[in-house]
Parts: sequence; structure tokens; C-alpha cells
Amino acid sequence: MRLLPGRLLARVTALPAIAASAWLLVAFPLLALGSFTPVAAAVLGTPAVIAACVLVPRFVPDPPEDEAVPWWPLVLVAVITVGFAVVQVAYHAEALVIRRDPASYAMYTVWIAENGHLPIPQQRELIAGDDPALSYQSLAHYDRDGAIWPQFMAGAPLVTSIGYWLGGLDGMLVTTPFLGALGVLAFAGLTARLVGARWAPLGALVLAVCLPQQWVSRFTYSEPLTQILLIGGMVLAYDALVRRTALTDRWSASHTLAAAAGLAFGLALVVRIDAIRDLLPVVGFIGLLLLARRGQALPLLGGLALGVGLGLYAGYGLSLPYLEYLSDSLNPLLLISAAVIAVTAAATAALWRFGIPRVERVRWLPHAVTALALLTMVGFAIRPLFWPDYGHGSDFTDAWVASVQEREGLWPIEGSRTYYDMSLYWVGWYVGLGTVLFASLGVALVLRRLVLRRDPQWLLPAMLLVWTVTTTLLRPAITPDHPWASRRLIVLVIPAFILFAVWFLAWLTRRCTVTGAPGRRGAAFQVLPAAVAASASLAVFLPAAATSAAGIMGYRQDVGSVAATEELCASLPEDASVVVVDPGMAGNYMPLLRNVCGVPTAAMDEPTPEDLDRVVAEIHGRGRDAVLAASDWQVLEGLTGSTENVERPFHVLAQMDPSTLMEPPTGHWTFNESVWVTVLPAGG
Repeated sequence: MRLLPGRLLARVTALPAIAASAWLLVAFPLLALGSFTPVAAAVLGTPAVIAACVLVPRFVPDPPEDEAVPWWPLVLVAVITVGFAVVQVAYHAEALVIRRDPASYAMYTVWIAENGHLPIPQQRELIAGDDPALSYQSLAHYDRDGAIWPQFMAGAPLVTSIGYWLGGLDGMLVTTPFLGALGVLAFAGLTARLVGARWAPLGALVLAVCLPQQWVSRFTYSEPLTQILLIGGMVLAYDALVRRTALTDRWSASHTLAAAAGLAFGLALVVRIDAIRDLLPVVGFIGLLLLARRGQALPLLGGLALGVGLGLYAGYGLSLPYLEYLSDSLNPLLLISAAVIAVTAAATAALWRFGIPRVERVRWLPHAVTALALLTMVGFAIRPLFWPDYGHGSDFTDAWVASVQEREGLWPIEGSRTYYDMSLYWVGWYVGLGTVLFASLGVALVLRRLVLRRDPQWLLPAMLLVWTVTTTLLRPAITPDHPWASRRLIVLVIPAFILFAVWFLAWLTRRCTVTGAPGRRGAAFQVLPAAVAASASLAVFLPAAATSAAGIMGYRQDVGSVAATEELCASLPEDASVVVVDPGMAGNYMPLLRNVCGVPTAAMDEPTPEDLDRVVAEIHGRGRDAVLAASDWQVLEGLTGSTENVERPFHVLAQMDPSTLMEPPTGHWTFNESVWVTVLPAGG
């Protein structure tokens, strides 16, 4: 078999989702069984990933024979992917102290990589038993029924654990840059399939240079892995549907790819619980496949059901306190999901019997769909003028937003302002208004062609992307300061805008090619397609690159945290029991002390000398050394009456990301943190 560039591009860009799915399919059950160890994962997970990456891509169909793919798109995509990974590794963050979500994921990773099970024991018996002065809950770690349950879903930590096993804290922190690069590669594959191989480098480049893609890839966030699974799921679904099969046909390559696509979609739920919303269009699409009597429908449904089943167990079995925290938004989403499934089943049954309406015969419908798409984008654009959004439902978030408003010089100070009405402008910040305009025109044309029953390969991507973009822009459901809020856009929203924009540029170039065809126009028109493609590509690329260059991509956040953490852990006696006596730092550092240093840890929310003496005596009574920790040596002096043996093993002075509300993030703030400890040895 010849190694053709089109074939190689198709297969390589399918690999990220295949590899991620195979790993999660093995790693998650191991964690659920309490056996997620390096040996078990290597013995079971490595062969599964290798087998999947060797066997499944063989089923990926070659590009159409009329599309002679040259080598340069493949080479450019490879250069962009590798270059992205190199840059993000060089600038990776060292977020280990919990302030926002990345350090929470890092602490989750360290625990399961070191211990292989959940929940995290409180080890009260090694501190002071049930002493009422002690507490065990901290940021992103819930105290439930005598155990600690980490926040979030298990998917991302299951992958970053590979890096931890290979390289400790540093290895864990550089894993996500590679995941971000694989997301760029998967997106190149989707662009190649839906737009054309020659346009894949442009799509990959714009995604790679945009600030949110770079930013989330420098932290231990879950978005890069979710992006791989959802975009990769669309890639595999496209490949599965290239060949037509009937419901009664024997199992074939198309069935295998459909099952792999459904599994990739479903496993996104193991990574992020809000992926439930993104998967609803997939349910409707399966109904349409059944109506079309396509054999891929049932394998796609089976893979989706398996992945979703694992995701629901990941949520309700290993992250229940987190889902309880999200119940106000999650429970309505579950009801909506149940309704979508019921309606899809009923509609499929009815249309199976009576047939699908011939909507393409309704002459006004394509025009109406086109107008609706454009008017929706106009609505998002004018929304801040007429429908500003308020109401976080959290006093803490209100106070934080108010402080950022004051720092940014905004007036009036309204902490309840969510800025959700600015969501389309957020997209414009990061990819440029030109991309937003081209994408708006592109989605209108794609939807029009779908109503006319043209370009059926676009049906699932359009359903999934249009639904996700619309619902996300309506309600991003995230603290609105940037760059943190850009997380909500990067999985599918920004890729959707880039994909539709690139499709529109390709469509426009083809139109210009027809206009400038030989024999129809003068020589000037012969160069029109190339000129249009080049200028429009620059209009898409340059704004995204400019925002990144002028923003926050030129420094590393929290540099020095790894070395400081290692020094902190080394300073603790082997039989230490740590009590954090500074309430202001307890939530941030308790997971680091417990999960990374591996010492029993508790906090005193309102420390008094009397309570402290009792707790220290109880620790000593267990034959262990008591260690007190605070962010300032004066706190320790005030409680112990002495500065003897007080040390500062953890001190980091570094750059950290800023917070902005009405403009893209630029510059940096300062991260200045210390941990002071004093060791009170047993019998001392």
C-alpha cells in the first residue's frame, strides 16, 4: 500500500481521539476498582492504546480520488502541531497552589497517580482524632462521610498521571501542552475532511495561535482532552459515514469507526460533566441515521452509550459531592437530556412509519434558515446594548467581579454583572472580527445547503457545533474575568468559528475560480482566487496572532512552585502530622501538603493557644511530630510564643495571569506566596 499524503493525513489526524479513548477505556475502570497503579496501567493500558492506534486507523477511508492531496498540507500540519507543543512546553505553568481550577486538577492527578484509588482518607487517627477544632475540607476538596473527595471529573487526571509517572511534577505539568497539540492536530483533520486538505494548515494555524488554545494548554486543564474527544469524535464519525451501509449489513470498517466515534463522544463525559449538553445533538443525529436505515446508527449508539455510562459512573460514583455542588444547573440539564432522548425516540418511531418530510421542497425554508442564522449572530452582537446579564448566584463571585471592576476602572461597580452578553465579543477578541464575520456567513450557507439536502457530511458537525455555540454564547456559565473565562470557548466554540470561517473562504475562493476561469475573463481575473485566498487567510490569522502576541503568552505562570513544593515536602519529618493554623491559606495549601507531600493534614479555622496545645498533645500522644504551617511567621509566633525552629521552605515570587472584564488580558499580576513551618517533635 502506497504511503499517500492524503491517506496519511486522514489517519494521523484520527489518532488523537483513538489513543485517548483507548486509554480512558482502560484507565477509568482501574481507578474505579482502586487499582490505578503504574504497573496495571502499563500492562493493560499500553497494549490497548497501541492496538487501537495500529488497527483502527486502517479502517479510515482514503480521500476521494478526485482530491489529489499534495505533501505540503501534511508537512505544514505536522510543523504547526510540533511547533505548538514545543512552545507550550517551554512556557508551561507551574500551578500547584490552588487558586483556580488547574491546581485542583494537578492535586487530583498527584493523588491518584501515587495511590490509585478514591476517595482520599482524612487520616484523622494520625492527627487528633475527631477533635472539634480541626477541619479537613479545602478548596476543590470536599469533606464527605469521613473522607476527602476531589472536585471535578477523573478523565483529565487519568491522562496527566502518565506524565507524573514518567517525570514527577514536571512531567505532569508538561503533559497538557502535548494534549493541546493533539487537539490542533485533530482539528486539522476535521478541517481537511469538511473543507479540504489544502485548507487544513490554515485551520490548524489559526487555532494554534489563538490565545485560549495556548493558554489552556499550559495548565493542567480538562479542556484540551475534551477537545480531542469531541473534535476527534466528529472526525471518526465523518470517516464512518463515507461508505453507505444498511441496517442489515454485516459488520464492516464503517461499523468499527462508528463505534469508535460514539465511544469518543461518550468518554468526553468522563472528562467534563457539562459534555452532556454537547452530546444532545448526537442523539438526534443517531435518530436521523436510523431513519435513513444506515448501518452505522447502532454502533454509534452503542459506543455513545458505553462512554456515557462510564461518564455517569465517574460523576455519581467518584465525584458525587462535585455534582451536588452543580445540582442547580446539572439537574435541569439531566431533565432536558431525558426529554431529548424521549422526543428523539418518539419522533424516530413516528417518522419511521410515516416517512421524513421533504423539506427541500418548501421553497421559502432555505431562505428562512439563512436569515435566522444571520439574525442570531446580529442578536448576539447587539445583546450588550439591550440585554445586559446579571446574577451569579454567589456572593463570593459578586465580590471578586466587583474587585476586578474596580481594578479595571469600570463604573458603576456592579458585582452581580455576569458579562454573558459579551460572549460574542469574547470570541472576537481571540480570533478577530473578520473570523466572526466569515464564520457567520459560512454557517448561514452551510445550513442553507443542508436544508437543500446537499453536503450531508456536514450534518453532524453542523448540529453539534451550532448547538454548542448557541447555548454557550447564551450562557457561558463561568466567572467572566479573562483569560479564565476563555476556557468555556476553546473546546468547540472557537474551533467552530474557525471551521466555518475557513469553509467560507474556501467557498469564496471556488466562486472566484469560476469567475476567473480561462476564456471568461482577462488575465487579471486569473490571479483572483489566489489573491482572495491569501488576503482572506491573513484577515483570519493576523487578529488571532496579534491578540496572543500582545497578551499574556510571553511568560510562565507560578514559576518556581515545583522547586518550592519539593523543598517544602523535604522539610517535613517522616512521621509529621501537619496542622495549618492560618485560615487564609488552609484551603490553598492543604491539598498540596496532603496529596503531594503525603502527610496527614488538617486545619484550624479559629486557632487559639488552648486548642493548639490540645491538638499538639494528641498528635504527640500518637508518637508523631506536630508541624504547624502558616503564611506568615508572626502567626506561628502568636500561637507558640516563640520563633525557634520557624522556617520558610516554600517561597515563590513569580508572574501570574491577570483578570480583565472588558478587554483581552494583557500584562501580568504578581504571585507572592510563602509557607512558614515549625516542627514540634514528639517528646521535645
